[in-house]
Amino acid sequence: MELITKKMHMLERKCQAVSQVTFDEDMNVPDVKPDMGRMIQKKGSVQIEDIQISEGKAYIAGALQVYILYVSDSEERNIESLMGTLPLGENLNLEGLENGDKVQLKWEIEDLTVHIINSRKLNIKALVTFRAYGEEIAETELPIGVEDGDISQKKEEISVMGAAVHKKDTMRVKEDISLASNKPDIYQLLWNTVEIRGVDIRTEQDKIGVKGELFVFVLYRGNDDNNSLQWLEHSLPFYQELECPGCSTDMIPNVEVSMAQSDLKVKQDEDGEERRIGIDAVLELEMNIYEEEELSLLLDVYTPARDCQAVREEKRLESLLVKNFSKCKVSDRVKAENSQGKILQICHSDGNVKIDDTSITERGILVEGIVQVRILYIVSDDEMPFYSMETMIPFTHLIEAPGISQDCTYHLRADLEQLSTTMIDSDEIEVKIIINLNALVLKGIKTGIIRGIEERELDREKLSSMPGIVGYQVQPGDTLWDIAKKFYTTIDTITQLNHLEDREIRPRDTLILMKKVEG
Repeated sequence: MELITKKMHMLERKCQAVSQVTFDEDMNVPDVKPDMGRMIQKKGSVQIEDIQISEGKAYIAGALQVYILYVSDSEERNIESLMGTLPLGENLNLEGLENGDKVQLKWEIEDLTVHIINSRKLNIKALVTFRAYGEEIAETELPIGVEDGDISQKKEEISVMGAAVHKKDTMRVKEDISLASNKPDIYQLLWNTVEIRGVDIRTEQDKIGVKGELFVFVLYRGNDDNNSLQWLEHSLPFYQELECPGCSTDMIPNVEVSMAQSDLKVKQDEDGEERRIGIDAVLELEMNIYEEEELSLLLDVYTPARDCQAVREEKRLESLLVKNFSKCKVSDRVKAENSQGKILQICHSDGNVKIDDTSITERGILVEGIVQVRILYIVSDDEMPFYSMETMIPFTHLIEAPGISQDCTYHLRADLEQLSTTMIDSDEIEVKIIINLNALVLKGIKTGIIRGIEERELDREKLSSMPGIVGYQVQPGDTLWDIAKKFYTTIDTITQLNHLEDREIRPRDTLILMKKVEG
């Protein structure tokens, strides 16, 4: 008996691994840099240079880059910056990984500590967590019927999420920022941060639209009489369309956007003066785009003429439960250390969202985490005016998802939409944050998919032992199809004998059933 099937593409995770890498290394201040007196601010990033795939393993090669803004240990107390590179090489055990497979890799700097040993030597300690997984699109065939028209078929109308696109892509954002007229020319760039905020992804016909903004902060030394310290903040909105063959407007995107690389350079304006900053940022996109299809899934077959046994394979199918683009507002007040002096002005604040725990509740997904915030500010100390503080602001938020259960899976994306800092008084700062928490929740359906049907002769001895006519009381969950199969009859016979014009039955109804065995 031939099955009629529909081909679907499913995204399957083959393997995954989590590994933590610790760094504890000394670093010398480069000869071209002045002695270090006091550290103002630090930051780190991981650069992945290569991922080598072998059977059951992935080798990661790259570096941890550490950036430090500091006050020099000299009479002038100049503000300086430096970068250190700590090499990275780590093997990840990924059982089931094969040559040619693609590996998705995420990293997070859990801790970064810089200790000044002396004015020319630093100790750097860091803890970096890597999460790697291998995914592939697998083709599966779902049964939707049989070719034999005399066979009674039991079907269920279901929605199934299939994978339409699974790939990695990059996009480039290049813009120039011009200095305000009251700012001096640029003599030297000292420090910068480039953040991605407010990302929004839309699917279109054979392309996707990526919208967001780059939030840029630059600290530089001016080309004036005393090389004064200057800074600027600038928001660069961007929108780009990327080719995505097979994509359409009704598909469901699950795309993670991260900063792969950012580069800032001083450029000349039309008058030949160094009054422009060129931003060149490369964004990396992990793209999983789903397509939901409605189909009639074949659950069982039956005929009184012969014994039909379905051969099944356990399979998990998924359907869309809910998409929720949720926002969480958080605020807190933080105090500066009294020894630093009074706060005169806030220069810049930046942060990142860290999810500590998620759990499924009756109403949705409970998310707990922190926002790690860094604030650069000026105090009333003319000799050493720049200081920085780091703080962690906790948050708890419920992403509503009606109908969610422990059988559901979800994809969660968290990023900053807004981060603002305001001086309350000379030693206290108010922090206000809006976090985007976007969830794609999929409902799991575990079912035995029919892969074939074995036909056998009827058990005549069993049939002869069954009464030809029997009374039956309908039980909860019964259908006419199930009753017909159990008592070797047909739905038409049941409806005719019991005058069921609408073919509706209810629990505790009594039916007369007549065995109908065809030769």
